Order: sequence, then C-alpha cells, then structure tokens
Amino acid sequence: MDGWDGRGLVSTAWLQAHLDDPDLRIFDATVHLRPATPGPYRVESGRADYEAAHIPGAAFLDLAADLSDAASPLNFTHLPADRLAPALGAAGIGRDSRVVVYSSTTPMWATRLWWMLRAAGFETVAVLDGGLAAWTAEGRPTESGTRRYPPATLALSDRPGAWAGKAEVLAAIGDGGVCTINALPPGVHSGDSGANYGRRGHIAGSVNVPYAGLLDDTGRYRPDTDLRDLFEAVGALGRPRVICYCGGGISATMDALALVRLGHPAVAVYDGSMSEWVRDPDLPMETGA
Repeated sequence: MDGWDGRGLVSTAWLQAHLDDPDLRIFDATVHLRPATPGPYRVESGRADYEAAHIPGAAFLDLAADLSDAASPLNFTHLPADRLAPALGAAGIGRDSRVVVYSSTTPMWATRLWWMLRAAGFETVAVLDGGLAAWTAEGRPTESGTRRYPPATLALSDRPGAWAGKAEVLAAIGDGGVCTINALPPGVHSGDSGANYGRRGHIAGSVNVPYAGLLDDTGRYRPDTDLRDLFEAVGALGRPRVICYCGGGISATMDALALVRLGHPAVAVYDGSMSEWVRDPDLPMETGA
C-alpha cells in the first residue's frame, strides 16, 4: 500500500506525499491534563491548539468528550464498537478510509485513538511518528481554523482480547503465560516518586517499560531493534500474552503500539489501569523495581 506497512506508524515524509489522497483521513487527537485541586488533573481538550495550527486538511477528534464513555466513573473509558462506529462515521471515517492520527504534544493521545480503532476491528490506521512537533520542525506546512470530512457509514466489531479488565489482570498475577507491563515512569512504578494514583507502586507481578523510553530525542519511536531489546529484557516477547497498563489506559497504548510493531500476536490494554486498580484495597500492589 504505497509505503503503508500496517505496523502502526507513518513518517512525516509519507504523510506529506499523500495529503491529497481521497481516502486519507487525518485527525489531531490532542488532550491536555492540567494540574487541578482536587487532583490529580483536569482534562482539557486540545481543540484550541488544533484551531491555531494543524496539518493541512486535518480534522479534530475529541477523545474525552466524544469518544469516551461519559457514564463511566473513570476518565477515557473506551466506547464499545457499536457506539464508537457512529461517532467515527460522523467524523468522516468509512470502511475504505486510511486514517492517520497525531498529537501536538505527547504521542500517547494519538496511540490511544489508534488502539481504539484497532480494538474495534479497524486496521487501516496509523500514528504520525513524531507528531506535529516533528512535522513543524521539518518546515512542513500547517493551517489554522477547522476542517471536517463528509460523514461516512462505518460498522465495527470489538476485537476479542484487545481490552483487559481487572479480573483478567488479577488472574494474570503469577501466570507464566502473561506478561503485565506498566508503562508509567520508573519512580511511579517503584513507588519512590511522590506521584501516585492513590496507592504507591505497581500491580503485583508487573514489570516496567516506561513509555518515554520508547522514543528518541526527536519524539519518534526508537528503531525496532532498540524496542525489541527493551521488551526482551522484561520477558514480554517470550510470553503468549501481554497486558499493558498505566494510569488510565492512555500511555499504555504507546507500549502496545511498540509490541504490535514487533509482531507480538496477543496484546491487550487494561483500560481502567491504576485509576481503577487502586480503588479496591484488596487488589495487590508492590513497591520496588
């Protein structure tokens, strides 16, 4: 597919060369997490950033307001496929579309939307490697204002095993066939940092592959050989199943994308992640590396 490799990423050069493709749908998915009291944060849409400057032709998708379950007590809970499909169809995504997602800040917002589409059975979606920062650093064009794609019809079906719930995560503790990976920073994982989600440390038995370590100095994903070393070091590539988690199922999708690039056949994201896990004092946690 003209350089589209289906492994989760496209380059800035590829995207600029294909901006005029009639089947291409580009979306900015930026979200900001602002400090708040009570905390730990307040969710703010990145729409204003998008309107100030975006990749030509790109539209905006609001993860928090339009693509998350408002009835959930947790932020960003994913919508099931039958509810996600009409929202994406209204945004212009059809079965024959190719979708590229990016963020103007951390790539975790783009990888979150990428994972949501994949988990709903939509395969032709990729993340812009390096996001808007890489695009602008290379002097590529931007525009201001807003864009919308014509509505489309889209049917989706949930992919079995793409999302993990807390019961599966609990059952995975001590299961040699499952590697549970925490994508949060090392200090949060170990419990040494002052930052936590209500209880210090990590889900018992889980290992740490911090999302920030997946990226190079330009904000792009590191080469596959480097990614392989990171995941081999924690035993992930030798386990039949991997469950990725973080604070709220967002940065975990960065690890999930890396694992898909490496060809792991059974990757899941724990959607509730620490935000859900810490609420039940009977769910086991550990401190230390």
